[in-house]
Amino acid sequence: MGLLIGMDEAGYGPNLGPLVVTVTVWEVPGSPRDFDLWAAMADVAQQSPSKELLKLQIADSKQVYSPGKGLAALEKSVLSALRLIGREPQTLGELSDDLKSQISDFKFQISNLESQIPPWLIGRDLPLPTEIDISLIGDIATKWLECCRRTGVTLKAIRSEIVQPERFNALVREYDNKALALSRISLNLLRSVWNPDDEQPTLVICDKHGGRNRYDDLLAEVLDDRMVFAVGESRERSVYRVGSAELRFQMKAEANFPVALASLFCKYLRELSMEVFNQFWSEHVPGLKPTAGYPVDAARFRANIAEAQQRLGITDDVLWRER
Repeated sequence: MGLLIGMDEAGYGPNLGPLVVTVTVWEVPGSPRDFDLWAAMADVAQQSPSKELLKLQIADSKQVYSPGKGLAALEKSVLSALRLIGREPQTLGELSDDLKSQISDFKFQISNLESQIPPWLIGRDLPLPTEIDISLIGDIATKWLECCRRTGVTLKAIRSEIVQPERFNALVREYDNKALALSRISLNLLRSVWNPDDEQPTLVICDKHGGRNRYDDLLAEVLDDRMVFAVGESRERSVYRVGSAELRFQMKAEANFPVALASLFCKYLRELSMEVFNQFWSEHVPGLKPTAGYPVDAARFRANIAEAQQRLGITDDVLWRER
């Protein structure tokens, strides 16, 4: 058996709302480099939209979600996958807790702001699911579990790191580099689900971080200076060997099933977080148009809430991501 691990992020570009990074861990028969998880999961999932009620679209979240489409397709995949690991969150808060990692145990100390909750999350929550019938999730999960048993595949873990603006700002100031902050968050999250001393064959795939091509120094640091061998480094893909594991940082990594599922979790968590964010501010600014948090519209939103922000005593550092 081998491990197939995929990692992705959502919310790297916005000024408002959290950055979310997610990792999914699959145990597969044989070598993970030779195993086709798309083929194994073909009875329950595909990359293109499906008219079959019990079939999931698992792909880059940009293909699955848009404001016009709504959250239903994302929600089906996310809540069904959670059933595979025995989780049935009833609220956004429970979902966040179910996915929480323990990254502070590892090499990078990712700031001291983990426990601080932004004002829009205090005493607020969203019931789940938001758009689909919960009975449908049970039917899909049953079919998915049967598919996993038949193909010898097990979903071992899903973990997410939700980085709110105040913490994100602290990290960027500490490292003086936005891409480096993302890399360190991501590698700590990976370390929370993967033991580099494990002799089990492992393949780790994740998207490139802000155009970075070299990751060997960061890997060595998070892996306590274990030997990291660079197989190849290029704009398209950077590949490393660590013990029995191969790590790939590549463009369009969502073409791989574990990364695509991670992408859906990231987007779902961020969209629900922004729903709570917009609810909070609309209560303090009547008639306020909601925002997705991306730069041009974020500036409009920030101007519209300026008076309320001052009245509520919410600092720019808590609200606004500097980069």
